[in-house]
Amino acid sequence: MRRYLCPDDVLLSLEQITPEFMAARGLRGLLLDLDNTLVPYGSREDRAETTEWLAGIRSAGLKAGLLSNAAGGRAAFWQGRLGLEGTGMAGKPNPRTFERGAARLGLPPYQVGMVGDQVFTDVLGGNLAGMHTILVVPLADNALPHTRLARSLERSVLRRYGLEWAGRAP
Repeated sequence: MRRYLCPDDVLLSLEQITPEFMAARGLRGLLLDLDNTLVPYGSREDRAETTEWLAGIRSAGLKAGLLSNAAGGRAAFWQGRLGLEGTGMAGKPNPRTFERGAARLGLPPYQVGMVGDQVFTDVLGGNLAGMHTILVVPLADNALPHTRLARSLERSVLRRYGLEWAGRAP
């Protein structure tokens, strides 16, 4: 039985996802969470590392899209700023949302990596949709109260699977 709460990869940063990393896993595209994955939660400031990383992904001919539970206006702001197609208020972890995201990229789910900072939304939904799931360390520790509670539960789940954050805890 597949472990639906277990990510396929656990990384310290988004920038560790390179074209070579993706090729080794058979990935041709990525769906990206917004808050604390691409930019810190609540921020409207550009993050140079994210912009440069996205440029590298695109220059390698790989596809990227946004899949976020952020409010529509916030998601739209970052879609325009980062040049990403996608959706806010996505309804993660509903697997249909992830399947629609893969379809927008023109790829089957098994060729898409879901990248996010939360086990119970990003990893669960991506796994249910048959995607390669990549959990990254959150960019900031400024999440909403319910997210902070979820993070403590996530640590228990990750320990159960023998996964560690290699130096930083969410």
